[in-house]
Amino acid sequence: METKITVAGTGYVGLSLAVLLAGKYDVRAVDIVPGRVEKINRRQSPIADADIEEYLREKTLHLHATTDAEEGYREADFVIIAVPTNYDPEKNYFDTSAVEAVAKQVIGINPKAVLVIKSTIPVGYTAQLREKLSYRRIMFSPEFLREGHALHDNLYPSRIIVGVDEDSGEMREKAEQFAEILKDCALKDDTPVLLMGTREAESVKLFANSYLAMRVGFFNELDTYAETMEMNAREIIEGVCLEPRIGMQYNNPSFGYGGYCFPKDTKQLRANYGTLPQRLIGAIVETNGIRKEYIVRQVLKRIEKKESPVVGIYRLTMKANSDNFRQSAVQDIMAQLKDNGVRVVVYEPMLRDARTFEEYEVENVFDRFAGESDVIIANRFERALNAVKDKVYTRDLYQCD
Repeated sequence: METKITVAGTGYVGLSLAVLLAGKYDVRAVDIVPGRVEKINRRQSPIADADIEEYLREKTLHLHATTDAEEGYREADFVIIAVPTNYDPEKNYFDTSAVEAVAKQVIGINPKAVLVIKSTIPVGYTAQLREKLSYRRIMFSPEFLREGHALHDNLYPSRIIVGVDEDSGEMREKAEQFAEILKDCALKDDTPVLLMGTREAESVKLFANSYLAMRVGFFNELDTYAETMEMNAREIIEGVCLEPRIGMQYNNPSFGYGGYCFPKDTKQLRANYGTLPQRLIGAIVETNGIRKEYIVRQVLKRIEKKESPVVGIYRLTMKANSDNFRQSAVQDIMAQLKDNGVRVVVYEPMLRDARTFEEYEVENVFDRFAGESDVIIANRFERALNAVKDKVYTRDLYQCD
């Protein structure tokens, strides 16, 4: 019998998996937002990802999206849970309520389905959920995707990891089957497959993202030193990164790390340590705030002699080919500038005809935006800024010419 798969949630993780798997399997995608479901069924992507857009437009996909949980879950062999797990600073813990709600709903409709959690979760959560729901058919499989390149990273995965109850022979077989499904749909032939315990798999995700965040923080602190000491940061970074054990990736200074994963994953890992001895993990979280404070000070220096200064924010998105504003580092910088009495104006084409973004003004015409800004700060430099380069403050060392 053909394996049937349902994906709960159609964000970057869920939609990229649904599109990946629908080339060879019967896939349902369940979401609570009707607009997203309608777009997917019209073969339009609700998120910015060039590969997803192309596959929806041009490929033959066995994919149907729905808001009807009964329709989505009742015949599924595997249900992939890819719903948001935002970090709750008051609880010092991921908000896993959406994961639990989907799991309960699926079990109520289809008590034979295997649940595969793809949402990022705290270490130990899968085992706790199995006990809480008295349901053994739950696994965890971490995702390693970049915003704007989610389908590409599923087509060419660095590794496939499935965490499973190692005491259950049946579930190990299901884990092997799920890993083979992912591998079968990928275009990369030699993808390593690792089966491990659920706590180990949960740890892989948090430690991997924390390491990458640490690398971002390291080069940001290098850049802070170089700029303060009036040295060429790019020359230092290139000299450092030509060491093959270091490499050239993740080395372009920024306003700090942001996005879906790094801010919440680093904080969750720090929380998971509890009273265990550590200093580096906590420093990864702290260095991000320090960098933002430094950027604010540098901007304030540039406008200290201006009367009623205006700082323009060029793009809220922090990454190329992404439409995600969530947790972008520039938003913390905007808040600090506002606290210092600075008028902040945003230019963000993704906002289209909006007049405001939260409490900030939005100017949709670039020439007007550039004209009224005393300083324009840009996490990443784009060619549009060449005409007003003298106003731009960026730490992007690999700027467009």
